[in-house]
Amino acid sequence: MDNDAALRTSLVALAALMAVVGLCSFSLKKVLATYAYGILGIAVLLLPDWEFFDRDFSQWFTPMTVPPGPGANRIARSGRFKFYPLRVAVLSAIYCFGLYKWWMFVSS
Repeated sequence: MDNDAALRTSLVALAALMAVVGLCSFSLKKVLATYAYGILGIAVLLLPDWEFFDRDFSQWFTPMTVPPGPGANRIARSGRFKFYPLRVAVLSAIYCFGLYKWWMFVSS
């Protein structure tokens, strides 16, 4: 992973959220559910090969070509995501459903 600072920040934010949930609910099950959902969310956001997924959806099922040259094993990261409505809709639906289920469990 190129951006370790983002991973560290995400893990610290998750630890703070777990502390808040633990202090408010006094429930180990809710803290562990927060931890599991948080680690899963961090893994889905930070670990995937975004160079691969930063293409049109129809290209996801074809291999990526690597440009020839001395830096062929290191693909430059763009830093910005291209906006694809299908990707945004799918990720939004998954995260909204997950956050809803987590909130219902924590607030009960």
